[in-house]
Amino acid sequence: MTEHTTVRFPYFFVTVPAPCPYLPGRLERKVFTRLNGDDPSGLNDSLTHAGFRRSQSIAYKPACEGCTACVSVRVPVERFTLSRGFRRTLARNADLVLTERPPVATNDQFALLRTYLQSRHPGGGMVEMDALDYAAMIEDSPIETHVAEYRDADGQLHAACLIDRLQDGLSLVYSFYDADDAARSLGTMVVLSQIARARDLGLPYVYLGYWIEDCRKMTYKARYQPLEGLGPEGWKPLQISPDSDS
Repeated sequence: MTEHTTVRFPYFFVTVPAPCPYLPGRLERKVFTRLNGDDPSGLNDSLTHAGFRRSQSIAYKPACEGCTACVSVRVPVERFTLSRGFRRTLARNADLVLTERPPVATNDQFALLRTYLQSRHPGGGMVEMDALDYAAMIEDSPIETHVAEYRDADGQLHAACLIDRLQDGLSLVYSFYDADDAARSLGTMVVLSQIARARDLGLPYVYLGYWIEDCRKMTYKARYQPLEGLGPEGWKPLQISPDSDS
């Protein structure tokens, strides 16, 4: 008797070219697949290691013709050290309490997202999101994920981040915060707190998505040194100079 086993490989698709949201004058194209099958978490882990990102039940990766500007980056947790600027940021936010919540959309999360998008990304595609779109963003996930909330003693929500739990780390899917409270450096605080959280959990990496050298919106990721980037030879240290450590 011969036993036949069926190995299911994901189907990949490519989007049509569209204007790049990060580099003016260039076209963006993505390759993507659905996170389904018997082991979506394992598939997501493998694809993340290959430079993909998750959006709801889709994993995607830039596949732009003639351009390799998008570099997947991650922080090696045990080798990361806090600069003086980072320590000041954590001190300014010592009053905020981190709570990890199930991936269930709430009204105050959506309200915070709306003000964040209007302040930081007024011309972006996400500005048109309604409450149902936000609920899908948070709740439509075939893998283990949660929302990290940062609230003060009065219960006011100052920042939130959708985070995937991987076998070897935490992947920061999307973060948003009170952009009008610039003194707190809330975006930096979220990343620092999740690096600390990964260390507590014994996880070696925090995945930060894509870094683009010529995009000012991405320069902040260079602050989290040492930083590893994914290239043709795998994950290697990135030698980049941050603009600021605060």
